[in-house]
Amino acid sequence: MGTDPRPVRADARRNRLRILEAAEAVFAEQGASASTEAVAARAGIAVGTVFRHFPTKPDLLKAVVMNLQDGLVADADALVGDAGDVEALFAFCSRVLAIGAGNREVFARLAETGTRVHVGDALGRLRPAVDLLLERAQGAGAVRGDLRPEELVALLAAVCQEAMTAGWDEPFRLRALEVLFDGIRARA
Repeated sequence: MGTDPRPVRADARRNRLRILEAAEAVFAEQGASASTEAVAARAGIAVGTVFRHFPTKPDLLKAVVMNLQDGLVADADALVGDAGDVEALFAFCSRVLAIGAGNREVFARLAETGTRVHVGDALGRLRPAVDLLLERAQGAGAVRGDLRPEELVALLAAVCQEAMTAGWDEPFRLRALEVLFDGIRARA
């Protein structure tokens, strides 16, 4: 006989989502060393509720990262659903870099706890969408035909990792994307 966990109540799901949204905003504004109390205040709930969902700060940080990845998966799926957009691949790459750079402090704090987040691994969850976006961009003649998906993922992961490690500002990130996109565009 299996032991099915009790279903999560709707209010508990809403609280968890509010905590994650608040944590992402608080950590983006104040850095990953921001207090759990600040997250609770932003979410409009008691700090005990935060600890019921996330017993430790590293648990909360990991959940924020997983939520960010889930958001990227949803973004990628939406871009894949828009079959006519040849610029979808570039929009996706831009989104990945913005999320990585915007949450640099979260990734750094996780590393301090011994949890390493590798951009390439995170992009692995997105691989089916990346493959399809690349295939469409190549089919439309917007991207080099010889670019392989694993090459694109490696290039994007390297740019994101360096942007997070070095703390690139937005103009530098945009310039790096411009250079990356110029390199993968189809030649006339």
